[in-house]
Amino acid sequence: MTAYNTLRYDVDTDGVLLLTLNRPEQLNAFTVEMANELVDAFTRASDDDTVRAVVVTGAGKAFCAGMDLSVPGNVFGLDESQEPTLEDMTERLDDPAIFHGVRDTGGRVVLSIFNCKKPVIGAINGAAVGIGATMTLPMDIRLASEKARIGFVFGRIGIVPEACSSWFLPRIVGISQALEWTYMADVFDGHEAQRGGLVKAVVAPEQLLEEALKIARRIATERSAVGIALTRQMMYRNSAQPHPLAAHQVDSLAMFYTSVGDGKEGVQAFLDKRPAQFASKASEMPSFYPWWD
Repeated sequence: MTAYNTLRYDVDTDGVLLLTLNRPEQLNAFTVEMANELVDAFTRASDDDTVRAVVVTGAGKAFCAGMDLSVPGNVFGLDESQEPTLEDMTERLDDPAIFHGVRDTGGRVVLSIFNCKKPVIGAINGAAVGIGATMTLPMDIRLASEKARIGFVFGRIGIVPEACSSWFLPRIVGISQALEWTYMADVFDGHEAQRGGLVKAVVAPEQLLEEALKIARRIATERSAVGIALTRQMMYRNSAQPHPLAAHQVDSLAMFYTSVGDGKEGVQAFLDKRPAQFASKASEMPSFYPWWD
């Protein structure tokens, strides 16, 4: 079992992974080590059939206060001796020099969440600024504590939104709201986040984790693992296609394979008026998955 220095990884008997950012003395500030551990944790959870849903929160009073700006050198862990080009990013993406010296660490984390086969719920318990805000964007449902403070504050320090947020944020809140929040670089509360469509609800601090776990447990115990994994990727990937025919091609295959799998049990359970007992495993996906490779 992998041991993490910056995270806690706890799976309960219902199959819910509680993934906790665990640098409370530093307000869970983000580091390259945390990035690497988050990528490992989401890759691990995606392939682990004992995990059916994921809840992410922060230890202590913060969710994640952004990048740890106290580290020496380039605080983002980038190699300033390089002069990377777009060609490098398309042809050498996994070359060690580009991987370690150029690629945005937050982006690597977000891509690992995006690729995860399990639903992910964010429980934003306190400060979530910079990467602390953008890492929540590929999470499927976000809840905020009344103590949450969220900010896309990159403009304050002269940089740009990272972690693939230029892809995610406009899809979640619309282009105008995304631009306003990133231009102004203000820190706002959970109610503003809810008004803008970023979070589902704002709840009392003592109820936040309970509410997030309630959602996760319902998915973990009442839904098909393969059905959920396919639905998650279909929603994210098909919604970005230029024509609905692409969605039709994929959902035809997804319907076919789920209908001869858990779908049979689901229909019978409906007819029998009993809870379904789905048996599929996310580690055993239909042969067409992943269709985007």
